[in-house]
Amino acid sequence: MRQMPPTAVVPEPEPEPVTAEPPHPVDRPLLTQSWLDLAFLHWAADPAHVAPLLPAGTVPDTLDGVTYVGLIAFRMHKVGWFRLPGVPYLGSFPETNVRLYSVDARGRRAVVFRSLDASRLIPVAIGRAAFRLPYVWSRMAVRREGDTVTYTSSRRLPGPRGAHSRIAVRVGEPLAEPTALEHFLTARWGMHTELLGRPLYVPNAHPRWPLHRAEVLDCDEDLVAAAGLPAPAGPPVSVLYSPGVPVRFGRPSLGP
Repeated sequence: MRQMPPTAVVPEPEPEPVTAEPPHPVDRPLLTQSWLDLAFLHWAADPAHVAPLLPAGTVPDTLDGVTYVGLIAFRMHKVGWFRLPGVPYLGSFPETNVRLYSVDARGRRAVVFRSLDASRLIPVAIGRAAFRLPYVWSRMAVRREGDTVTYTSSRRLPGPRGAHSRIAVRVGEPLAEPTALEHFLTARWGMHTELLGRPLYVPNAHPRWPLHRAEVLDCDEDLVAAAGLPAPAGPPVSVLYSPGVPVRFGRPSLGP
């Protein structure tokens, strides 16, 4: 029998370092917006459970062998195209997303969205059609009273109808220097999605996050389970708040 030559083993590239500032500038933005009043809730997850939910060409990004599921609630503010001024009404709305952490064959760290609840129907339709993102139309509100911020969401379309979240956090002291985990969960400079079976990477850039400690006062949600993940079994391992940052998104690039 003819002996086949051994298959060459191509080592996977090392992920890019986690940096507090964007590693690649976005000088010609495709989209601009601001993210305001953000609450970051995270639970640890087994990479084996997360891997089947990621786009082709990406694998779970891990820290000390663990990956994470994020539930992020905030206010989107003045989404705009290119360098045009942001739209005040249609471009400003509450949003809550369920996200995972990924790395691609070029070592680019990013997030993968499993769902994005938003309260404006037109941005939902554009996000689904233009970027193939799992946006859903929901009734939503963000309210602040003193040092407490409350985020509510109830899903309309496309469903599952009635999936909901109610998150209330008490904002604490600012962080002088985030931990390695806090950098890992927040310093994300791109998004992975998929187009025609190929991985698509969309870079973003913004100033360094101003982060605060935060305490969960209420967390009643089923968005994580609706996104195809195991429902959180306990309190989040990380809770943070940020007053927000202006953001620029660059041109997408297709992966191999």
